[in-house]
Amino acid sequence: MSNLFKTGDVVCAKADPAHPLVVRVFARGVYYCDVKNHPEEKEQVYFEREITVFNRP
Repeated sequence: MSNLFKTGDVVCAKADPAHPLVVRVFARGVYYCDVKNHPEEKEQVYFEREITVFNRP
């Protein structure tokens, strides 16, 4: 299975496009992301269809 996003890419959830996420790893068909600039927050997990490239407003 190929992945659209690579480790280190800045993405956002389509449901919450104002908050950037950093792709940590792609495994078993899901993306494990850290909240950018907030390492203390809980890791977030998304399917590829749920995220998109982050575009700064």
